[in-house]
Amino acid sequence: MNKPIIIGGIIAALGIAGGVAVGSYQSSEDGPRYADIVSVDPIVQTTESPRQVCKNVTVTHQRPVEDDHRIAGTAIGAIVGGVVGNQFGGGSGKKIMTAAGAVGGGVAGNQVQQRMQQGDTYQTTEQRCSTVNDSKDETVGYDVRYRYDGEVHEAKLDDKPDDDRVLMRDGKPQWDEGGQSS
Repeated sequence: MNKPIIIGGIIAALGIAGGVAVGSYQSSEDGPRYADIVSVDPIVQTTESPRQVCKNVTVTHQRPVEDDHRIAGTAIGAIVGGVVGNQFGGGSGKKIMTAAGAVGGGVAGNQVQQRMQQGDTYQTTEQRCSTVNDSKDETVGYDVRYRYDGEVHEAKLDDKPDDDRVLMRDGKPQWDEGGQSS
């Protein structure tokens, strides 16, 4: 057999096989295409719910004063002061000491009654209520960034993607069609 014919046949066979291989590589480009997911960030929404909180507290009250001018304390103090002042001095000095004791005793009696009135208190238990807000953070979706044909795109999704890539059809991600690769 002629060697050039055999070599030519082999080259032709390799050329056909190479063409088939190139053709099958190009046809794989028509298969599914995916975009890589670059990042997934949760979208968090904070909600506040008001509620009322009540507690019992002890409250101290001052009893109403019956003698605003403290006449009783002044009178009793004056009488006691006069009696004590009368014990000192002689003659007209006794009268001066009695008068001074009455004035001093009246002032002291007035002050004593004032302190007693201020200390005359009683306590009650009262309910005090206030409104407080309870905060709750809830994930309401996801900001997803994905790279397709060298460009980064963004999408807002209700659910977190299951994988690190997504099926693309006509340049659009197929989130809802189960288009994530596994």
